Amino acid sequence: MTHGSPNPRANKAVIPAAGMGTRFLPATKAMPKEMLPVVDMPAIQYVVAEAKAAGLDDVLMITGRSKRSLEDHFDRVPALEHTLELKGDFGKLDKIQEATNLGNIHFVRQNDALGLGHAVLCAKQHVGREPFAVLLGDDLINEREDLLERMIDVQQEKGGSVIALMEVPRENISAYGVAEVSALEGSTGDVVRVTGLVEKPDADLAPSNLAVIGRYVLSPAVFDVLERTEPGRGNEIQLTDALQVLAEGEGEGFGVHAVVFSGKRYDTGDKLSYLQAVIELACDRDDLGPGLRPWLKDFADAL
Repeated sequence: MTHGSPNPRANKAVIPAAGMGTRFLPATKAMPKEMLPVVDMPAIQYVVAEAKAAGLDDVLMITGRSKRSLEDHFDRVPALEHTLELKGDFGKLDKIQEATNLGNIHFVRQNDALGLGHAVLCAKQHVGREPFAVLLGDDLINEREDLLERMIDVQQEKGGSVIALMEVPRENISAYGVAEVSALEGSTGDVVRVTGLVEKPDADLAPSNLAVIGRYVLSPAVFDVLERTEPGRGNEIQLTDALQVLAEGEGEGFGVHAVVFSGKRYDTGDKLSYLQAVIELACDRDDLGPGLRPWLKDFADAL
């Protein structure tokens, strides 16, 4: 715990992974969208690694039907490990053990696909009465960024809940939850108070161009609110609706702040952004970048 802070520090992460991935059909007909490879690692592993880097090594995944391969990926495979050892291929052995060593990973089923708010509610028993992080598997944050750690610090300092916001062009704003914010006296520029939230508003009705992205550090008070939240847009229990109640309310666990993020983020639920993530992350790697970057330039020049 940070010296001088009265609030406990979040140490658990919840990763909702029950979605059907229809935007990537037919690839996701028999494979979870979270297992789509980004270069040579499934998207979900980047998210778990981000949680671990922020000090969250107790991870709960909310899964659904046909998600067994997620559990298998983070499990040991003794036969494969033994084969690699015999071949002396310790580089590959390290890579497959990386997933197993990312922390204590637990799984719980969301039996009915009733929305993100319902998925978070499925974590109530595991989380208990302490703050916790929620990481959406569709959003990949570049590993050089410390967004999640920053959010955990802000939540510990200010209490309540903390969300991540990012500036989005007005013409795209209707695809997101959007925040109404006010500046905080004496705060650095990237932290604001959230006064309202709207789920997927029309561009001309949006209160700002600050979109909610898939990182949250939530007060356990969110569970009490979610249990009372009626289904909203899409007949689903929306986390945005619960956060609106927390932003308007007062008392223990209420209040919502935000960290405005300006770093690298990829939406792997969107085909174009997914392809950009694969290319950018591959270009960044020592083993692939030197060969890929000049080829990419030649390819683009020839178009």
